[in-house]
Amino acid sequence: MSIDQLIVAVSALWGAAAGTLVPRAAYRFSVPPGETWRDRCPQGHELGGWLGRARCATCAGTADRSAGDAGHLAAGAAGPPYEGSASASYGPSTPLLALATALVCAALAAATGTRPELGAWLLLAPVGVLLAVVDFRVQRLPDPLTLPLAAAALVLLGVAALLPEHAGDWLTSLLGALVLGGAYFVLFLISPNGMGFGDVKLALGLGAVLGWYGWGSVVLGTFAGFLFGGLYGLALVIARRAGRRTSIPFGPFLIAGAFVGLLIGAYAA
Repeated sequence: MSIDQLIVAVSALWGAAAGTLVPRAAYRFSVPPGETWRDRCPQGHELGGWLGRARCATCAGTADRSAGDAGHLAAGAAGPPYEGSASASYGPSTPLLALATALVCAALAAATGTRPELGAWLLLAPVGVLLAVVDFRVQRLPDPLTLPLAAAALVLLGVAALLPEHAGDWLTSLLGALVLGGAYFVLFLISPNGMGFGDVKLALGLGAVLGWYGWGSVVLGTFAGFLFGGLYGLALVIARRAGRRTSIPFGPFLIAGAFVGLLIGAYAA
């Protein structure tokens, strides 16, 4: 196995492990705008922590006791049955998110190779997946994710810029964040119904990431995001599941477009 293949394999394993930590946060963040983050499972039990599988230990214990009582009753043993059956799992699928994050990290590793900025991409990728899932579910991009994403991208790429053999430019990354964030802010002012303010804050992080490989990546990634979002909206209209004024979650497509621009920029660097 070559060093490049090893890096891809390790990155895929990292992505799979990181992806298993996303579901609980995705569930807790997936609330409509204006509401506080979830702190209870669908059955009303209090949740602890933000990372890990979307599974309630209390519900799991209730389900196990219910199953055990059902077995005793079937065997003719006496015992008080538990009313109802609580589902221990909730939120998005853990295997699906682990697979998605693993594929994203493997693709980034294949495009970046041994260059030091790969470390930044691998740390930022799970956050991008989390943001895409939350926005797709409730059309919301939480500030505790978008703003730290932009700051983390600039800090991590600043560290990468100090290491040998990097293939990007930190100043362009900073300018990319400011320019793309500013451009999206103008679009928000022109059409608040078409561009949410969460998209503006997301653009800061995406601009920083795309700017690392130059303005060509910024333009390509931005264009791809609008293209993906437009095609999705058109498909909904054709399927008669949406009208011209129906709002759609734009964040997942901006993230997907940035992913494409980043891959092409990394390959070309």
